[in-house]
Amino acid sequence: MPLLDSIDTSVFDLVLSASIITQAVLIVLLIFSLVSWAIIFQKFFLFRKAAAEDKRFFALYWKVDNLVELRKTASRFRRSPVARIFLAGMERLDPGFALKSGDDLRGVEGPGGGAGLKILERTLKRSVDEQVGGLESYLSFLATTGNVSPFIGLFGTVLGIISAFQGISRQGTASITAVAPGVSEALVATAAGLLAAIPAVVAYNYYVSRIRVMASGMETFSTEFLSLVEERAGSSGASRVAGADKVGAGRVGSK
Repeated sequence: MPLLDSIDTSVFDLVLSASIITQAVLIVLLIFSLVSWAIIFQKFFLFRKAAAEDKRFFALYWKVDNLVELRKTASRFRRSPVARIFLAGMERLDPGFALKSGDDLRGVEGPGGGAGLKILERTLKRSVDEQVGGLESYLSFLATTGNVSPFIGLFGTVLGIISAFQGISRQGTASITAVAPGVSEALVATAAGLLAAIPAVVAYNYYVSRIRVMASGMETFSTEFLSLVEERAGSSGASRVAGADKVGAGRVGSK
């Protein structure tokens, strides 16, 4: 493609022949772009791994009845936010807590009645916030790149046009031959700013939407897990009360 080759060559020549200020602007934009692409690829693989491990964890969660055994398996899902929330919740329960009907829920029930459930609820909420915060890490840089890069490029363009007009005044002519090189050089900075900003904005919006979906799933899981613990805690408490009534009745009968 001779036309494309000539365009690439002319742009490259413009960058090399640009002023020091324009080259400095282009270097800044290049740094923004490289860091943004590094974050984009890092988040891509992170989200893909997290989604895959979440799916595997949910498959085990709905199959396994003994959650202590699931706790051992969940520790292998290092990239799964839901597994991290589950482990944080299990740490608040009794070490021997298997979460079956009739289990001793000393890790949930205590002298304060439902105080253990309130602590568990706060633990799950804090864990959800931590996982969402981890997924959101470095996304602010993408937002900054998307917002700032066009203005940095425009700044380079304005400086380039000022320099071009100064050159015109020195030459004493305003012909297109004298104006075009300086304006072309100046517009390269604007193009570079847009090239850095557009991928960053697209990636930022995409990852924010993914985080919203995953955060909704985490909150749903924490609510379901808390309801399950509360349900089993109630059934365990009822079974212990029934057992105490039977013992009391036996003692009265013996008298």
